[in-house]
Amino acid sequence: MKDNNRETSESFRLRGSIPDVPRETLRDRLWRPFWAIPTVSVVAAVVLGVLLPTWERGLSETPPEIAFGGGPSAAREVLGTIASATISVTGLIFSITLVVLQLVSSQFSPRMLNGFLRNRIVQATLAMFLGTFVFSLTVLRYVWSEDEELTAFVPRVSVSLAFLLVLGCLGLFMAFIRTITSSMRVANAISEIGKETMALAERIYPVKSRDTDPTQGPGWSPRPDDHREEVPADSHGSLVWIDYRKLISWATEHGAVITVDRSVGEFLVEGQPLLRIWWEGKLSDRDRRILLSTIEVRTERELHQDVAFGLRQLVDIADRALSPGINDPATAAQCVQELHRIFRYLVTVTEPSPYIADEDGQVRVVHHPQRIGAMLHEVVREIHLYGAGSAMIPTQLRIMLEDLTTAATEQSLPAVERARTILDDDDSADKDKGKDTATV
Repeated sequence: MKDNNRETSESFRLRGSIPDVPRETLRDRLWRPFWAIPTVSVVAAVVLGVLLPTWERGLSETPPEIAFGGGPSAAREVLGTIASATISVTGLIFSITLVVLQLVSSQFSPRMLNGFLRNRIVQATLAMFLGTFVFSLTVLRYVWSEDEELTAFVPRVSVSLAFLLVLGCLGLFMAFIRTITSSMRVANAISEIGKETMALAERIYPVKSRDTDPTQGPGWSPRPDDHREEVPADSHGSLVWIDYRKLISWATEHGAVITVDRSVGEFLVEGQPLLRIWWEGKLSDRDRRILLSTIEVRTERELHQDVAFGLRQLVDIADRALSPGINDPATAAQCVQELHRIFRYLVTVTEPSPYIADEDGQVRVVHHPQRIGAMLHEVVREIHLYGAGSAMIPTQLRIMLEDLTTAATEQSLPAVERARTILDDDDSADKDKGKDTATV
């Protein structure tokens, strides 16, 4: 026998639970910038280039036979060659990166630049070449020829390590070239964006509609006389992520309800209302700092909690491909096909409740999750606006919407039908135009 009470309780928990969204940690902040890994590599190369030769000088044993066997002049020549070659190739890598960034920005979308700069292969290649260059120069200081004041010394293990680092540079350079050529192919770029967006969508909207009943979970609405305080935005930019757990923790501790007035992805202006705190207390400066620390605002949107940003990148590529200057409807069709894959999953899920409850089922945070229906309507409307005159795009959009109609749940079906009206209205306008022409 089916346990209806258990099913209702599970639906209640799912609809009122804290969204399982990726949280940005201190480690993420430290390693996110493009220069982070190269900087650490250079520092490590300097430290290793000082400590390893010093350790070798204190050794009484003979270095292994596989170590470098030449004298001071040969060691200087090897290290000098490695240093000059690696810094030359580093300049080449930097130049190639700039060219690719320009091509990505002009051919695809400027919003794809962050994804390319966060690529670990690109960062590791630059780090490896810079580290090898700095390590070779540092070790070169410890190669001494025999004269009246100094005893000849060659850090054989260090020179051998420099040679091994060169081999590592060659391997990463090949991986870098493969990454560059792959990223310049529009099909790979579209597929990668779709893959990242799909993975995020599965985390933001993890609940399939078949796993829940119509129970909506906990709810909350303020009374007109309830006391509240506003927390305005302290900077301008796009809302990138919200730390829901920290908001829940603060609201539970103070017995308050927090309403987040803006959705992830929206643009904020300094001083614009951002949070409202519904409680009987008074916010201190410390409380305001804690609450503002739960909101991350940056100059550009990021694919961190923002599913709509992944869709925006695909729409941007489609719009640019349909522009008269490029005129590449096949690329736009690929974008529609990738959007089809993402929305086929989204129309089968249960959207998260705007009410987030604590462990006792008491609503503590009210937010504005991104609505699937609004995203679908915006995507279809914009691509159809630029591709209505194409022979390929309206057909691709119609195929996508017809398939979504068969896959959509009862809750998502009205959103799909609303998106279909965009194509139906256009067809009606074409028929009316044809009748008027025939009459004339």
